[in-house]
Amino acid sequence: MLAQLGAEPMAIQAVNRKVWLSAGRGAILPLATLMLVGLMVVPIPAVLLDVGFIANIMISLAILMVALNAAKPLDFSSFPTVLLFATILRLALNVASTRVVLVSGHEGPDAAGHVIEAFGNFLIGGDYAVGIFVFAILMIINLVVITKGAGRAFPKCPPASPSMPCPASRWRSTPI
Repeated sequence: MLAQLGAEPMAIQAVNRKVWLSAGRGAILPLATLMLVGLMVVPIPAVLLDVGFIANIMISLAILMVALNAAKPLDFSSFPTVLLFATILRLALNVASTRVVLVSGHEGPDAAGHVIEAFGNFLIGGDYAVGIFVFAILMIINLVVITKGAGRAFPKCPPASPSMPCPASRWRSTPI
């Protein structure tokens, strides 16, 4: 169409390049999501798992630093999206590392990767009783956090009537 209007070939190439670059930028997010889902399905070697764990730790620290240094909430308005993709990355790494541990964990302590081995050595400290105790504490903390979050999301109320709203409800029909 530009050639019919008498545009130069260089201008046509520049326009085509801009169109393809903008289309490529728009495709990065869906492709990254597909790669994360593929990470959950396709077995990966322990070396790539180590790289993924290190990248995840670096991304988490970067998110923490940006969130702590944001003066206003709108300074980090992309936080929910970034947190969602960081969580999906962590979930994909958990699934992939579980597969690697179950499939090749019998080959030795470093068969699942050096990051998993170092974290395990750090947590248990050479004593399995300490590891079981730390695991129990982490499990209790997770259960309490999930239970409290569920209680806030879905408050318990007696059967409601129009004249008597639920005091735990955030959406009151009449002021108390």
